[in-house]
Amino acid sequence: MIPLDINGKRQNVDVPGETPLLWTLRDELGLTGTKFGCGMALCGACTVHVDGQAVRSCITPISAVANRKVTTIEAVGGEAVGRALQAAWVDKGVPQCGYCQAGQIMSAAALLKRTPKPSETQIDEAMSGNICRCGTYTRIRAAIKQAAAQQGGTR
Repeated sequence: MIPLDINGKRQNVDVPGETPLLWTLRDELGLTGTKFGCGMALCGACTVHVDGQAVRSCITPISAVANRKVTTIEAVGGEAVGRALQAAWVDKGVPQCGYCQAGQIMSAAALLKRTPKPSETQIDEAMSGNICRCGTYTRIRAAIKQAAAQQGGTR
């Protein structure tokens, strides 16, 4: 049994330690907001937070997150930064197909938590590993800026 803290809930899972966090979240715990994209940590669709840091769950073994705080898209709206991002995403009309959006929001939330007033360069760096096949990058950047401003940030 591997002890986990997922979205503030303590639980144990009975899976091999090398099982990717992504599949534990989706298949064992029913948290399907985190998406499978490439399986190689290149697209960002599977981004979650581990102890507040954005990580790619498709390559993170479940054993690496035992007793660490994991936050998924299902819980990000429980925090002020997450709520601000979700509202900005809707206001700016960011989603098209929507497949990458959970990972995009999770990466943006990690950025705004560590850098409440991000520069253009910091936004670009934080979001560089998240691919949007629909090309909504301009709206994603605008939504991040709006959320930062709402939280009292942006340069």
